[in-house]
Amino acid sequence: MERAKTDKVNNELYHALGERWYHAKDDPVALLRAEKKLLVPWAIEAIAKHNTNSSSKVLDVGCGAGFFSNPLSSIGHNVTAFDISKESLEIARQYDKTKRVNYLLADAYDFPFSDKTFDVVCAMDFLEHVDRPEVVISEISRVLRPNGIFFFSTFSQNWLAWLIVIKGVEWFVKNTPKNLHVLDLFIKPSKLQQILSTHNLTVEQILGIRPCFFTKAFFQMLLTKVVPDTFSFTFTKSLLIGYGGMAVKTNRL
Repeated sequence: MERAKTDKVNNELYHALGERWYHAKDDPVALLRAEKKLLVPWAIEAIAKHNTNSSSKVLDVGCGAGFFSNPLSSIGHNVTAFDISKESLEIARQYDKTKRVNYLLADAYDFPFSDKTFDVVCAMDFLEHVDRPEVVISEISRVLRPNGIFFFSTFSQNWLAWLIVIKGVEWFVKNTPKNLHVLDLFIKPSKLQQILSTHNLTVEQILGIRPCFFTKAFFQMLLTKVVPDTFSFTFTKSLLIGYGGMAVKTNRL
């Protein structure tokens, strides 16, 4: 039986962001934009190394305003992306310079795609927003072709992640809504790897992700509660705060 959740994550806030997805600095969405500056190039390089085809069929799960989908489309990948927020999808389409991304309104617990459809699936900063990540991962595995790759990023479940990701953002970023994140939905790396393995997904790379502490931009944010354009994230060996990785779909029956 799934344990009861003490708080419900506030996913409704994304419906009202509008243009703030791409321009707000006095909002936690600015941190999401800064993180993508690290994660998008990493994923692009990993796809290029793994796939000989320069145009892969990519699915972006919980795509939000297209921070991952649009850059992947811009370099030639065939991208499909979905979200449950119609308003976010409208912004994603607006910022899709290629006008080739297939943006859809869909449910992450029931993908509207056939088995073995995609070469690549991404679920970035998404698994901590759902009560049943194992169902989402089951669907991801189902739609991935054998030897397809799955990119993920999320937060680890411990007191340090609670302090930095939840309380730190509440204290030091303006307009942080209540329950932007809740600790109960964070996932320990060992637990996520167990779920992935159950669904024929073998982790090939896993990296810690954290803000670049003690930089000028970091202290500027602490003082002003506004996220500078120069705020940045870095990979680290420690998985205690956030982490991301790549898993490969195996051919096990």
